[in-house]
Amino acid sequence: MQNQSMQRALKFVVFVGTATCLAALGVAPANALPRPFRAPRTVFPVFQATSLSNSQLIQPEELVKILQSPKSEKPLLIQVGSHVLYQEAHIPGSEYIGPAASEGGLQQLRKRVETLPKNRFIVLYCGCCPWSHCPNVKPAADALHALGFTNVKVLYLTNNFGADWVDKGYPVAKGD
Repeated sequence: MQNQSMQRALKFVVFVGTATCLAALGVAPANALPRPFRAPRTVFPVFQATSLSNSQLIQPEELVKILQSPKSEKPLLIQVGSHVLYQEAHIPGSEYIGPAASEGGLQQLRKRVETLPKNRFIVLYCGCCPWSHCPNVKPAADALHALGFTNVKVLYLTNNFGADWVDKGYPVAKGD
């Protein structure tokens, strides 16, 4: 029973995340969602995630190995998507910054990393919607590169966080 309830809640979050992405991209009207779920004003062109090179990406399986290895350097994990999605399920130890498709989210990201060494291992992820529609990861990666960070990877989530992380049994935390 609890598993079914969890699956329904996750499907709702994925639906809201996808609808939020579609509204942000102008594919669906922004007022189609209740006010708390409306996407922030997008300040970047859409569909940019697909322009990230393979060398900028990290696959879920690879990240799990790094996180589980006692000897490897642990990255700073930053979720740059929906707060609703983050509250429902996120990678343990990750930090919520805000949607990087908005100037507010990018300001939070810049503030978070301002004191870090430029070679700090950082992994960004969103997972709100299919990769080809994600408005958040590319602006976040670009912002870190513009600040001089040299060890930034973006978690490649083909479908969404639920399908490509949670459903595969990878570690998950809930809440803030």
